[in-house]
Amino acid sequence: MMRRLVTGFALLASLTVAAPAEAITNGAADGSQHPNVGGLVAPTAYSDGTWLYCSGTLISPTVFLTAAHCDEGGDGRVRVTFSTAYKDGDVTYEGTFHADPLYNDAQSDPHDIAVVVLDKAVKKTITPATLPAADSLSGLSGAQMFTSVGYGAYEVTNQPGGHQYLYNDVRMVATGTLDATNPAWLRISMNPATGNGGTCYGDSGGPNFLGASGTVAAITITGDAVCRSTNVVYRLDTASARSFLKQFVTLN
Repeated sequence: MMRRLVTGFALLASLTVAAPAEAITNGAADGSQHPNVGGLVAPTAYSDGTWLYCSGTLISPTVFLTAAHCDEGGDGRVRVTFSTAYKDGDVTYEGTFHADPLYNDAQSDPHDIAVVVLDKAVKKTITPATLPAADSLSGLSGAQMFTSVGYGAYEVTNQPGGHQYLYNDVRMVATGTLDATNPAWLRISMNPATGNGGTCYGDSGGPNFLGASGTVAAITITGDAVCRSTNVVYRLDTASARSFLKQFVTLN
């Protein structure tokens, strides 16, 4: 079992990034800022004692948004937590994983989107995030900021045996600046040299909020191998993303 990362080198080549990435780096503990951001809980703990393998966002009381490549297979049953720092035994919500059936990471639009339909509604104290209007992200300014949230690796160290990715199951937050807009993607700078932060392994499916708003513009999919350059995220305002999402939630 491994942390979720995008598979298929055809997609990575088309994006001209070195390797998949998905954890919040150069950020800070989120605390209670984004209570609607949660994580997918593994059936058993990893060797470092942590549990979470993907991130996501509550978009209705019973629908949790994440990435299709977060599918663990099996019977499709998963657990979601909204703990700020998950410990075994914390409250989880069970549900069924539904990936876009058109998901194919060899395509320029991979349909890398999924939801977990929860068996019961999440407590009323957690307000679901909103989704962008159709094609509302096409004309964004190059100065547009995004807020990335997730439970992935919080630090990447360079050890004699190679890079090590450190996890603690804490919900983290960082901000980054728009680099480029593509038909299915946004590229967000996470270069710490320019004051940006971003995502890494384990943040797959997590939200990239438009500025400081409660609107999820895109979900984390991939990036560079050591989580220091570019956060590549899947747009939620596209016809393909909205076609999938409208099966589960009401769209504006």
